[in-house]
Amino acid sequence: MGMIELRQARTDADYGAWRDVRIAVQPDERSLSVAELRELDKPERLLLLAEINGGVVGSGLSDRSNEAGRAFVVPRVRPEARRQGVGTRLLIELAEHAVAQGYEVAGSIVEDEGSLAFAQRFGFTETRRQVEQVRRIAAEPWPPEPTSYQVVSVADRPELWAKAYEQVALPTLPDMDVPNPLDVSAEEWATEWINDPAAMFLAVVGDDVIGVAGLMLDTDRPERAEVAYTAVRREWRGQAVASTLKRTSMAWAAEHGITQVYTWTQQGNENMRRLNEHLGFTYGAVAINVRANLPLQLPEEVRA
Repeated sequence: MGMIELRQARTDADYGAWRDVRIAVQPDERSLSVAELRELDKPERLLLLAEINGGVVGSGLSDRSNEAGRAFVVPRVRPEARRQGVGTRLLIELAEHAVAQGYEVAGSIVEDEGSLAFAQRFGFTETRRQVEQVRRIAAEPWPPEPTSYQVVSVADRPELWAKAYEQVALPTLPDMDVPNPLDVSAEEWATEWINDPAAMFLAVVGDDVIGVAGLMLDTDRPERAEVAYTAVRREWRGQAVASTLKRTSMAWAAEHGITQVYTWTQQGNENMRRLNEHLGFTYGAVAINVRANLPLQLPEEVRA
């Protein structure tokens, strides 16, 4: 084994190498494009590359979590380079960056028992689980046009996406089944929660937004898309707004060559899970959310 070297991703080539690791480790999930990674670059956000003998074998991210007051850290190592200390080096560096940013708690996500055991060695404990729900797209009919509201795409009404943040996101984000309230800024809503206005749909009454749903498109696998944030204002729930928006997005997907959509749903969000089941989604993988106090508890063999 050669010496492990860590360096910060700074150039488009670095971002491409970072993405390559992300895709190798999580091939079935959408990865941010180089352009998106460049757009999200900021001093408090750290992207790392891990190299052995000049070859990139791992990557990492340390950034502010969407959960208030918490950092998000995630080391990733190519399968063929695991159990060589790469993940440990990455995690320690990412956690130290989070501490330097003033965080006292860090969260992460693991998707298998081996990764969970690794996280537990550093003091992480499981907080909740998310389940993947998957839907094959075939010939999807467009839903009947609603009578009490209108469905429009953000491409048709781009001025309404900022209004959706105020009228839908802020009132509904507290309903998410997470340990800490979600803290999503207007800037993050505008840049990270939508990537193609034509694939995002709004339920509107006049100029008021009452619901959102749509798709996050995948440039690496254009036949597959992730279901975007789906929410309806409380006073409009129980009136088929969410199902109409989701059926609209699936009909749009069918007309644009998408053959599969997927979403991650918190295990405590029974209403959304049942809606997805009703719409024909089946269950896939399970993701485990973990959390640890900072600074990390280093295992004895790492401290030695």
